[in-house]
Amino acid sequence: MEGPLILQFVDVILPVFMIFLSGYLVQKIFRLDIKPISTVAVYLLLPFLVFDTFYTTPLNMSFFYIAVTSTLIMVLLILIGVIVCRLFRYEKAETNAFLLSTIFPNSGNYGIPIILFAFGKAGVADALPLMVFHAILMGVVGIYIAANGRGGAKTALQTVLKQPMNYAIIPAILLQELHIRIPGNFMESIQMISNTSIPLIMIILGMQLANVEVRRMNWGGISLVTVVRLIVSPLIAYAVCLFFPISTLLTNVIIVMAAMPSAANTTLYAIQFNAKPQFVSSCTLITTLASMVTLAVLLNVL
Repeated sequence: MEGPLILQFVDVILPVFMIFLSGYLVQKIFRLDIKPISTVAVYLLLPFLVFDTFYTTPLNMSFFYIAVTSTLIMVLLILIGVIVCRLFRYEKAETNAFLLSTIFPNSGNYGIPIILFAFGKAGVADALPLMVFHAILMGVVGIYIAANGRGGAKTALQTVLKQPMNYAIIPAILLQELHIRIPGNFMESIQMISNTSIPLIMIILGMQLANVEVRRMNWGGISLVTVVRLIVSPLIAYAVCLFFPISTLLTNVIIVMAAMPSAANTTLYAIQFNAKPQFVSSCTLITTLASMVTLAVLLNVL
């Protein structure tokens, strides 16, 4: 057991964290402005990655199951989060911060690389639509929670409409379904930019973690978030997947993506709407570090 566990850590987890570490060290040394780099990733690279994925991957029932299971997992995590917060008598702002930190996994700049190293390109073909759907849920539900219900629906809709990767999905699907072939050199250009996106968003996460302040951490709350995010969430995902006739690969992808640490974007929402940003950012850091162990164990089990 120990041998395979160490092998999973060395082969899958460690290479991902080495890239995170490079971004972390660069940010610690040079203190760069992350926003322009993040803007390039979100508004240029990700749309190319999404287009490439939906253009080259045939549509099937997997997309339907991805949407249904993701929604069910999120709803169940919200219910568990509300119950936990009531048991510990959290205030409204504390509850919102807890929910932000627990119900949204970092499926983009962490989940996709882990899936790539663990399951190869076949796994990424399932993980990318999952990432897109997670981003939509986060853009709607996440902002509503962060805004504490104040103008949440309007703000959430505006945020979703501003995400260019959402506009890359329909053209890609139409071109594929209509069997319209993109000329070779143009497709190569698209794939070159697409292939750049994953390593860059990994570096950005490392840079974001370097900016997290570790002073005055609420270790009790962070511990609860860590348990829900890294242990309860994949267990819920496993239970949900049992009710659907989906492949073993897709089941594993859904479970592993559900086991990701707190999404980095939730920190941005917490800052924007003053939803305990220090707590949310601390949860992102600690769950990311703790996931080095939990993901190695999970991948060894799968």
